[in-house]
Amino acid sequence: MSFVLHSAWRATAPYRVRIGLALKGVAYDYAAVDLIAGQQREPAYRAVNPQGLTPALDIGDRVLTQSLAILEWLEEAYPEPPILPKAPLDRAAVRAMAGIIACDIHPLNNTRVGRKLHKMGVDQAGILAWTQGWIVDGFDALEPMLARHGAGFAFGDQPTLADCCLIPQVYSANRYEVDLTPWPAIRAVAERAADHPAFAAAHPDRQPDARPA
Repeated sequence: MSFVLHSAWRATAPYRVRIGLALKGVAYDYAAVDLIAGQQREPAYRAVNPQGLTPALDIGDRVLTQSLAILEWLEEAYPEPPILPKAPLDRAAVRAMAGIIACDIHPLNNTRVGRKLHKMGVDQAGILAWTQGWIVDGFDALEPMLARHGAGFAFGDQPTLADCCLIPQVYSANRYEVDLTPWPAIRAVAERAADHPAFAAAHPDRQPDARPA
């Protein structure tokens, strides 16, 4: 049985996993989940992932959930090429970068939060300002880390777990009209990744459920 990735084209969490799978050269089938239509809350998808979130990676005898857990599993199951450095302190630095994005930026900006804000009476301009504010705070924290550790990618000269998280968040920043000028190190990594085949293959516009902007 081939792997099946339950994914949504421009959601950043499954985007991370698509990058990781591409970097590792792991083939998979794509199962689209329409988050706007609420397909993730329907019984059929809840049977796959009871939390009702994407991604979910069906590996045959088990379904893996949560993007960071899936990426860590990929690193352990398919160690080459590595997406974590060898040295423990370097691994901690990469995980910290990934954590800023996956734990401190993204959870505050996802579809569920937007719906909650809307139900609380926040208008679209307010939701946009909320989203932009958390991205700015996170990128302000990431920029000096990339400036210190980066050498083409977020940590060193090869893609890591940090890049799997960063590039989707840059995509999201562009989507929400965040000016990237203040963060030259982040911009440089994004430009480098754009020329890498794994990142290109994982881009939202290249997914089977992609829609016109």
